[in-house]
Amino acid sequence: MKVLVADDDGDLRDLVAFTLTQAGYLVIKVPDGPTALKRFEEESPDLVVLDINMPGLSGFQVCEAIRKRSAVPVIMLTVRGEEEDLVRALGLGADDYLNKPFSPRTLLARLKALLRRAGVESSAPLSSGRIRLDLEEYTVRVGGGEPVQLTKLELRLMQMLLANAGHTVNSDRLLAQVWGHRSGGDRALLKQLVHRLRQKVEIDPAAPVLLLTSAAGYKLIAD
Repeated sequence: MKVLVADDDGDLRDLVAFTLTQAGYLVIKVPDGPTALKRFEEESPDLVVLDINMPGLSGFQVCEAIRKRSAVPVIMLTVRGEEEDLVRALGLGADDYLNKPFSPRTLLARLKALLRRAGVESSAPLSSGRIRLDLEEYTVRVGGGEPVQLTKLELRLMQMLLANAGHTVNSDRLLAQVWGHRSGGDRALLKQLVHRLRQKVEIDPAAPVLLLTSAAGYKLIAD
């Protein structure tokens, strides 16, 4: 289950992403409107969280563009809480809205309610290319292979990499998502976690072809 979170407030974006990741969702984070549309096309998320005030394109503009091609649930975020914003957001096709500041638990509850109304089950396996991740069973399957059991940290790491399949994910971002917002973990622990995950998903862990290392972080090749 993929959720696109678009907000130019980095701290709030990270907090929302961590909350949703902890609840078992794959999260794609973006800081502005143009990137939100680009990643929407690339990732086909199951739900979109849009801040109204973003650089490049506003949340209103992004919502309008999304509605021209998809009925995916959309939640709008606003700091103003003005009725005019609410009316405009709903008129453009948004399904719900939240005024800032808000509790991450409130956002999570609204998100789950929207997905239920849309008939989407959050427990459905996640997949990209030949990789399939089961959040309920804590397993990963590569191609036609048997499901392999994962630990909680391995599952979180695989979630982040799968949500960004084909793209390098910065090590700091992985640390924040796997071990917690602004806390826990270091690069040595992350390196060890990647090593353990390779033992489970690679045919030859010494010559990985799925989970690759780059100068900035790690990349999952799912095709």
